[in-house]
Amino acid sequence: MNTQRICCAGFGGQGTLSMGKILAYAGMLEGHEVSWCPSYGPEMRGGTANCHVIVSDEPIGSPVITRDANCVIAMNQPSLDKFVDILAKGGTLIANADLAALKEDRDDIQVLNVPANTMASQEFGSAKLANIILLGAVIQAISPVKVESVDDAFTHVFGGSKAKFIPDNKKAFEMGFAFAKNNK
Repeated sequence: MNTQRICCAGFGGQGTLSMGKILAYAGMLEGHEVSWCPSYGPEMRGGTANCHVIVSDEPIGSPVITRDANCVIAMNQPSLDKFVDILAKGGTLIANADLAALKEDRDDIQVLNVPANTMASQEFGSAKLANIILLGAVIQAISPVKVESVDDAFTHVFGGSKAKFIPDNKKAFEMGFAFAKNNK
């Protein structure tokens, strides 16, 4: 494995930090070097929220990604506008197509537009699992960790009283994975 540098960004309340945490936990379960660096405004819900996740087989020098990201996951337009420029050439932009669209042509990156809010609303009655749909798309698109590791991470992140959320999260993950596979 090489180093995967992933930026997850959105508004507070969209599950951006949870998405990154699950990804980081999956990498940790595989024995990789991992960093998860969250950043959010004091207002949290409705304010900006992002996290940088690095999964590597080598020690990680800095948990902050300022350039050369392999992947940016943009949950909304302000996040896409803010972070698209840190994508390395050949990197992958995964955008929540219901709330974000690339305004400029960049022929040096891969773009996957996922209607995550629509998919989540149609399947689960609300957009709350859009983040997990996007996580599934990320795993299919760039393979920073194995699918099985994400399944194991769900168990650790949603333990105890939150275990009741695991089946829907797994289903949302599978939906995003399948969408990315069918829309390469």
